[in-house]
Amino acid sequence: MKRILPLALALTAQAATAENRIDVIRPDAPDLAAYGDFKVGVQTMTFTNPDQVDVVNAQAEGDIPTYDRPLTVEIWYPAAADTMPGGSYDALLRDGVTEVTLQGQAVRDAVPLTGDSFPLVIVSHGYPGNRWLMSPLAENIASKGYVVASIDHTDSTYDDMKAFGSTLYNRPWDQRFVIDSMATLDGDLGAMTDATNVGVIGYSMGGYGALILAGAGVTTASAGFDFAPPQRLLDRNVMGSETHAQLADDRIKSFAAFGPWGNNTGFFDADGLAGITRPLLLIAGGIDDVSGYDAIRGIFDGAVNSDRHLLTYVNANHNAGAPMPSPAEGFAMNDTLGFAPFEHYADAVWDNVRMNNIAQHFLTAWLDQTLKGRDMAAYFDLIPNAADGVRAVDDAGQPTADDTYWTGFPDRTAAGLMFESRSAGE
Repeated sequence: MKRILPLALALTAQAATAENRIDVIRPDAPDLAAYGDFKVGVQTMTFTNPDQVDVVNAQAEGDIPTYDRPLTVEIWYPAAADTMPGGSYDALLRDGVTEVTLQGQAVRDAVPLTGDSFPLVIVSHGYPGNRWLMSPLAENIASKGYVVASIDHTDSTYDDMKAFGSTLYNRPWDQRFVIDSMATLDGDLGAMTDATNVGVIGYSMGGYGALILAGAGVTTASAGFDFAPPQRLLDRNVMGSETHAQLADDRIKSFAAFGPWGNNTGFFDADGLAGITRPLLLIAGGIDDVSGYDAIRGIFDGAVNSDRHLLTYVNANHNAGAPMPSPAEGFAMNDTLGFAPFEHYADAVWDNVRMNNIAQHFLTAWLDQTLKGRDMAAYFDLIPNAADGVRAVDDAGQPTADDTYWTGFPDRTAAGLMFESRSAGE
């Protein structure tokens, strides 16, 4: 008679032997999801922003404390051609305690490729999150000729989760400060980083920050919400304020936001959203109940001065496209959290790797078009509902004039997706 291991013991054994890979490309992935031609290196740096408002320790009355705000940043970049791919990352699980190892293509502290410069991409996680949460996207993009800086936002990570008001206050300013810091790097990494040509990608609260950085100041009323920072500190980000105007940055050419939070809770209005003038790509789950899918559609509708797109994973929730697959250690019930960390990363309907591959495809086209000036229109000029697409090819297997299937997607693989576009003025 076979002995059956208890589920918890079986999951522990699985976690001990599994590889938590962030570089998986499925056979049915769209064309641009594949890794690019560049080998990838990765470095960790900490940038410190001096004399910043200490929101966590600010009180309802009295003097506002300040501190030097540290930001740890994971930086992926094209590496020297003779770099042998493969490496690992020591990360933390959602509980902020459990250490996990992630495997990918990047090589720790690899020699940067010299003789060329590459656009800079900023990656900003949710609340809570960390700099590895979107590592499948960050590493993949770097292989295509970008320097990617993914931020650990102080007061907002798994092991440093403090007052939500700090996230509301600091997000766009953290993103802007890391651009400034990357622009002043020395050595080969600094020489290869073109910080005059920048894209910003945010997820959830990272998307909230990206929208503010893009020009969508928050409402006056939101600065007085119960969970906002005390003493109306959030006035700093209010639409029309002198301080919000200081965020304007011509170096940033485009923005992308996964499930951006805020429009569902009164942080944005028509005037604020109209302040977005740069190209904007929104990515959302069709039943997002955290940021609210209808509210995300409201951003798409309201950003009337931006050329913009909305990619929807039909029936996906808030984790659509951005988070890495759950580490194997996240499958078991977690006593610290009271739930299995798996649910922080996964979706009940969609496979994480599948969602990541689709996001890698569209973000590659998006960045190549907005930062490198390449003609990627075919990847955006799509029939809105992928299910309505028709595959029509001639005897040689080439698409005919009647072919309306999504560009770059193998036959039968675009089901469950929608893609909508509007031009500035619409």
